[in-house]
Amino acid sequence: MPCEGFTERNDNSSDSTMEFLLLGFSELLCLRVLFFLIFLSVHLATLVGNVMIFMAVSMEPSHSPMLSFLCHLSLIELCYTLVVVPRALLSLVVAGGSRISFIGCATQMLLFVALGGAECFLLAAMSYDRYVAICHPLHYPVVMHEGLCLRLSVSCCLGGFAVALGLTVSVFRLPFCQSRCIDHFFCDVPAVLHLACTRSYTPELPLLAASVLLLLPFLLILTSYICIAAALLHFTSPVGRGKAFSTCVSHLTITLLHYGCATFIYIRPKSNYWPARDKMVSLVYTNITPLLYPLIYSLRNKEIREVLRKMMMRTKVAEM
Repeated sequence: MPCEGFTERNDNSSDSTMEFLLLGFSELLCLRVLFFLIFLSVHLATLVGNVMIFMAVSMEPSHSPMLSFLCHLSLIELCYTLVVVPRALLSLVVAGGSRISFIGCATQMLLFVALGGAECFLLAAMSYDRYVAICHPLHYPVVMHEGLCLRLSVSCCLGGFAVALGLTVSVFRLPFCQSRCIDHFFCDVPAVLHLACTRSYTPELPLLAASVLLLLPFLLILTSYICIAAALLHFTSPVGRGKAFSTCVSHLTITLLHYGCATFIYIRPKSNYWPARDKMVSLVYTNITPLLYPLIYSLRNKEIREVLRKMMMRTKVAEM
C-alpha cells in the first residue's frame, strides 16, 4: 500500500524531519502516461500564453492601467502554475505517490494561497478600474494614474501573502496524528486539514476566516458592477452601452471562474470533504483556468491583441 509507513507520527521526530506522502493519481495506473502528456501540454501552453502577455505588455513604453493589471495577473498565473503543476506531473511519474517534507508542504500551501489571494484582490482592483472608466470617464486619467496602479498591485500581493501566512501557520500547528498520506496532488488546505486528528470544528476556523477575507474583494467587485450597471442604464446609445459593457466581459468571466471553483472547494464543512471530487475540481482551477485566462483576454481585449501584434512584428523585424 502507498500509505504503509506513514500511518503514525514518530514522537521523536521534529517538524523539520516530518514527511507527507502525496498520493496524487496513484489510482490511475493505466492512464498515468496519457494524463502526464495532457497535463504537460496544458502546462506548457499556459506558460507560453502568460509569458507572451507579460512580455508584450512589459515591452510597451506606455500602456493603460488595465494592461498593467493584466500584466500583473499574467505574472501571478505564471507563478501559480509553477507552484502546483510540477508536483502534479511528478505524482504521475513516481508510482505510489511522492514524498514532500513538512517545510516543503507548508511552503507550497503558503505560495498557493498567497497567489490565489493576490489574484482575488487584483480582480477587485480591475473592477475598480472598470468602474472609474465607465462611471467617471472624464476623471479616469487623473484617478487611475501609474502610481496608483503600482500601489494597488503591491497591496494586492501583500494582502494575499498576509492571509496565506495566517492560514498556513494555523493549519500546520495542528497535530497530524493520523495517516500522513495526502490524497491529493499538492498540499491543498482541505486535504491537509483532513489529516488533523481533532474532531472539533476549531481547525476549520482559520480557513473560514481566510475565506471571509477573500470574499471581501468579491463584494467590492459586485458593488462596482452594480454601479456600472446603473450607469449603463443612463446611456442613450445602445452601441455605446454595448461597447462599454464589452470591456467588462473578460473580467467578469475570469472572476466567475476564479471564485466559482474556490467557493466550491473552500467554503464548506470538513465533513463534506471528498478526495476524488476535490482532485478533479482542483485540476480545473490549477490547470484549465490558468490556460483560459490568456485566451479570454487575447480574444476579448482589443488592447491585448494590439500589443501582441506589435510584439510579433518586432520579433519578425529582429529575425530579418
